[in-house]
Amino acid sequence: MKISNKSIGNNFQCFIIAEGCDNHMGDLEVAREMSLRAKLSGADAIKFQHHLPDEEMLKNIHLSDNFEEPLYDFLLKNALKIDDHIALKSFCDEIGIIYLCTPFSYKAACELMDLDVPCFKIGSGEMTDIPSLKKIADLGKPMILSTGMSTIEEIKLTYNELKALDVEFALLNCVSEYPPVYEDVNLGFIPKMYDLFPNVVIGHSDHTPDIYTCFGAVTLGAKIIEKHVIIDKRTPGPDQSVSIDFTDLKQLVDGVRKIEASLGAEKIIHDKEKQIREWAFRSVVAVRNIPEGQKITEDDLWTKRPGTGIPSKEMPKIIGCIAKRDIQQNTLLTYSDYEKKN
Repeated sequence: MKISNKSIGNNFQCFIIAEGCDNHMGDLEVAREMSLRAKLSGADAIKFQHHLPDEEMLKNIHLSDNFEEPLYDFLLKNALKIDDHIALKSFCDEIGIIYLCTPFSYKAACELMDLDVPCFKIGSGEMTDIPSLKKIADLGKPMILSTGMSTIEEIKLTYNELKALDVEFALLNCVSEYPPVYEDVNLGFIPKMYDLFPNVVIGHSDHTPDIYTCFGAVTLGAKIIEKHVIIDKRTPGPDQSVSIDFTDLKQLVDGVRKIEASLGAEKIIHDKEKQIREWAFRSVVAVRNIPEGQKITEDDLWTKRPGTGIPSKEMPKIIGCIAKRDIQQNTLLTYSDYEKKN
């Protein structure tokens, strides 16, 4: 799939999304600063969220312990308005980072169409909302869907519904715990997703408070990484406990790129190894003087560095041969030093 100017898939670099979520706490200048820091950290995209509370939820619903106040009330106070998103998209275009956004309702997705967003990110809570997903798919943008809280059967249902439509989409391995216990992350599911859901991009949305599982996900084949970011980890908010700061994000990007560079599957002797191989490998040497005409015994030989002489693996073939000349102690044997006994 392609998002803006970035191709995403098996033959391309991992697409790294800095998830700004609502860690800006409704402050547009903070959101701008997050976008700039994401760019400087090397992320491919910065993502925010577009909430229309009355479109996505009832007012009085029970929420998890992450929320100190009803989510509806929190979003009324802290969610960015569409004009904020327009300003942010323009700023991101200016500094050269891809702007992404999660619409939490079909109406929110329609409003984001005016920004010419290159892709819709769909959160885990909407992963099984087939009516909304089909209408959002009709808008003609690629989609990235997180799969937290969903069974394999539910993911298959969504996969099959979207596959029947003319829409590019990706699926992200995800655990919707804030933060998760590491035993629940199950990175080993990523390779299985390639078998279960062929011909779509597979990635990983990470809610741990550090960067290690992201590295594991890339090693196991994730081609998208989404990670929550925050300017100051002391900033209160529902996503604080699962967010990394931008110093960590820079380390994440740097680590992912190094891991990608190291994922080749060949076993060859590289050019930089060859000069080391010459001195580090071992050759057959005489451990004592061997007079001309003497039969060479096992006690006459051993192996030492460098590896520029007769390879050590050939030592058994030399035992029992006859020295053709005097061989000095602590010298490399050569093939002309001996001959086989008739």
